[in-house]
Amino acid sequence: MFEPGRNCWRLEQAEQFAFIVDAEEYFIAVRAAMLKARHSITLIGWDFDARINLGDEEGPPKLGDFMVWLADRTPALQIRLLRWDTGAFQAMFRGNTLATMLRWKLHKQVTLKLDGAHPFASSHHQKIVVIDDCIAFCGGIDMTIGRWDRRAHEDDDPGRIGPDGQMHPPWHDATSAFDGEAARALGDLARKRWKIATGETLEPASETHDCWPDKLVPNFHDVELAIARTQPEMDGVEPLHEIEEMYLDLIAEAKSWIYAESQYFASRRIAHAIAKRLVEEDGPEIVIVNPISAEGWLEPIAMDSARARLLEALRQVDRNGRFRLYHPVTAKGEEIYVHAKVMVVDNQYLRVGSSNFNNRSLRLDTECDVVLSAGSPAKAEYSDEIAFLRNDLIAEHLGTKPDEVARRLEDSGSLISVIEDLRGEATGRTFRPYEKPDLSDLEEWLADNEILDPEGPDAIFEPPSKRGLFKGWRQALWRKRNSGTSGQRRS
Repeated sequence: MFEPGRNCWRLEQAEQFAFIVDAEEYFIAVRAAMLKARHSITLIGWDFDARINLGDEEGPPKLGDFMVWLADRTPALQIRLLRWDTGAFQAMFRGNTLATMLRWKLHKQVTLKLDGAHPFASSHHQKIVVIDDCIAFCGGIDMTIGRWDRRAHEDDDPGRIGPDGQMHPPWHDATSAFDGEAARALGDLARKRWKIATGETLEPASETHDCWPDKLVPNFHDVELAIARTQPEMDGVEPLHEIEEMYLDLIAEAKSWIYAESQYFASRRIAHAIAKRLVEEDGPEIVIVNPISAEGWLEPIAMDSARARLLEALRQVDRNGRFRLYHPVTAKGEEIYVHAKVMVVDNQYLRVGSSNFNNRSLRLDTECDVVLSAGSPAKAEYSDEIAFLRNDLIAEHLGTKPDEVARRLEDSGSLISVIEDLRGEATGRTFRPYEKPDLSDLEEWLADNEILDPEGPDAIFEPPSKRGLFKGWRQALWRKRNSGTSGQRRS
């Protein structure tokens, strides 16, 4: 299914691949990998907070101090940080962040740059770390305040008290780590982004070595990864919509189940693709996990309203009850904020990255995802592992074990039935079904006309008459309903 130049950028081999859930494990792993750096560490991100604690295995615990300590310890090491410029100005006044940034700027081995190479109202949203081109991390976790949590998502976990002294809410996230040629490819992508943002050309690592964290257990060995990107159109920069094409292909490819976690559900194109599968007589079950409400003050107006309108339309075509949207909550019923960007299709495909189910991620922001396939029947253990990772995510949210999810799924064949049964039995963490809020006329108008979640740089300046959350909806469903095609279910 992977087609470089259309739904992905490159296909590259990884000798080891690890799927990492929640920031406790990520911060430990990325710190351990950086301790092995000899030549270069490149961090490309939406945000960095120098005050966060990465752990104290060796060297200072705080990110800002740790970077300086690493550079002082290894004179040949160059550390480069590239972060989104718009969010950086407010971040400068967090605690002692400005002082730390000045320390970085004055250190000859540490380079901090702000990425302003993006269209108006867009952001640089990739979350990438590359170390000596021998290991790369790619996913949804930012090295910033409020991201740390354990998989238990306990109420009032003291570990979530941030450097600002505040208790931060439960947070669910995911990323990946991989080595081999796939890691070198992420190094190429990071260098391309650095060139676009700064004009400086960086050379790849001249030699590679083992950077893999000793305690990080890989889920896969010798696996091919598809690397997909979103890049908005700008002067001198080609627009790339590989992630959008990959999403549409994965949804179309599904036979039995789609399980996805995303911060938002606001994309007309994604909703169209799902609707086409729902009108099939024997299409896949589709389960999406979102936070109860988007973070911030503007995002709920834009994303929550669009989600409500799209789900209302999906429910009208879901005659067979094959679509669900859930929110994870703690044992005391507190919202667990879902920031993970994960998609598992059947037991065949695993996708993790920085992109969400919204227009920004598909057309306006810079994003990077990686996708792996179970491949041929000769590698049946890959299918087993992909299924385990999906079941493990569901088990995390429902306070059970992945083996229990697997057993029930084998018995019933219905992912939705399994989740509903486990929800009914849960005494701790659980899923809460989505409930449509009452929208004001203004919120409906903003959502329907994609005012706050445009499809691309040009769409920002289009009149509402040319936009539309439901543009092409009826025609697309009519064609699908009358095409005579239907999916084949498989377990």
